Amino acid sequence: MADFVDEVIMDSDENEEIITKTPEEIAELKKENGNQLYKIKQYRSALPLYNEAINLCPDTAAYYGNRAACYMMLNRYEEALEDVRKSVQLDPNFVRGYIRMIKCGIAMGDLMTAEYAIKKVQELQTDSSGIASEVKTVEKLKHNETEASKAYDKRDFRKVVYCMDRCLDEAPTCHRYKLTKAECLAFLGRYQEAQEISNGILHLNKGNADAIYVRGMCLFYDDNLDSAFQHFQQVLRLAPDHSKAMNIYKRAKMLKKKKEEGNEAYKACRFQEAHKLYTEALEIDPLNKKTNAKLYFNRATVLSRLTKTREAIADCTAALNLDDTYLKALLRRAKCYMDSNEFEEAVKDYEKICKMDKSRENKKLLQDAKFALKKSKRKDYYKILGVERTAGDDEIKRAYKKRALIHHPDRHASATENEKKDQEKKFKEVGEAYGVLSDPKKKARYDNGQDMEEFEGGMDIDPTQVFQTYFGGGGHGQEFSFGGGFPGGFSFQFG
Repeated sequence: MADFVDEVIMDSDENEEIITKTPEEIAELKKENGNQLYKIKQYRSALPLYNEAINLCPDTAAYYGNRAACYMMLNRYEEALEDVRKSVQLDPNFVRGYIRMIKCGIAMGDLMTAEYAIKKVQELQTDSSGIASEVKTVEKLKHNETEASKAYDKRDFRKVVYCMDRCLDEAPTCHRYKLTKAECLAFLGRYQEAQEISNGILHLNKGNADAIYVRGMCLFYDDNLDSAFQHFQQVLRLAPDHSKAMNIYKRAKMLKKKKEEGNEAYKACRFQEAHKLYTEALEIDPLNKKTNAKLYFNRATVLSRLTKTREAIADCTAALNLDDTYLKALLRRAKCYMDSNEFEEAVKDYEKICKMDKSRENKKLLQDAKFALKKSKRKDYYKILGVERTAGDDEIKRAYKKRALIHHPDRHASATENEKKDQEKKFKEVGEAYGVLSDPKKKARYDNGQDMEEFEGGMDIDPTQVFQTYFGGGGHGQEFSFGGGFPGGFSFQFG
């Protein structure tokens, strides 16, 4: 294009006198050629012509205004704002310059600059209806910025994201709004979205400290501490006073230190110390879900070693609330449920585990939990007789004799109806328990967890017949007397 202009300038009839153009005339021609390219949206081609015009006449406000317009169409608002400031410095009454300043301020989220320029236009023009749309936009941005600031202070990051989206509706290229949104997305655990925003800005400006900070945040919250450290260090090299990067870098280093100290204490079997260190680590950054999930799991492991099963379950649950795919935490909680005889909860956890990892080992754990649950729903015959599971035949017989005599209905003939029913039920259970535990075959099946209903003939045991067999030796018409310690004494007869 520059060559074309030179040709135009130098083109003349051989017999005509060559007319030498002044720098001002050449600059004006450059500007006009740039304007033609601008009109057909060839902004990159127009830019060098405006540069040449400015080089020729650096004190002409309109040239800076034209180049600013070109920069704006290329989304290079910082350079555009620099040019419009120069244009109004050269010509304080250059209204177009102030209007472009408003647009730059809006695009950059620089509302102070936009409001200053609005005021200047209103001073210079009695009718400022031409900027009514921009005035309205600035008011919307101010409102959403204020709401976002309040929400940020309250850590209501979802509302901040909403407010930034509304700001971006008005100023879609504003890096500040985009990065505020990205930061809050990271706080909300939406790391991929946050990374995409920061990466898009870094593609345009590799030295954007705020974008690097957001990327470092995402790495930190994804438990990639070493890479996060590198990003925070880079931010502080670019912007030594970047307070957010400084604070999160300190937290990240402290978190890593506490976690490693806790791990060392656990390995050395200093469980109380490990518990204390993991607890301190959990207080450093409540928003770091992934690392905190691991810390809760580590503390649950410590609590298990300290036989604090309920607290271990609570910590496993806290870990799973932060990361519902955390397989180790599910396994630990399922085992704790087994240890505390909460078999239904254990089965639920092992079923989730098998959906995540269908290994033979996990299937076996689920099978064992279901078996334990099944056993837990049966009557505990050892408990009914008041003996340990290791009790021998003689001990079982003695226990039966004692319990049968205590609960026999004839002994409670004068009791209330409710008491009679309760004692009859207990008498039946005692007979049922003895009927199983005194039979080697049934006892073996019971001890192996088989349902008693699966036994040959079922479990229709007559407790009176068991009592008669035990006390009467299987004979008929024998009498047994409840005397001695019972006031008045009484007797009953088998017949």
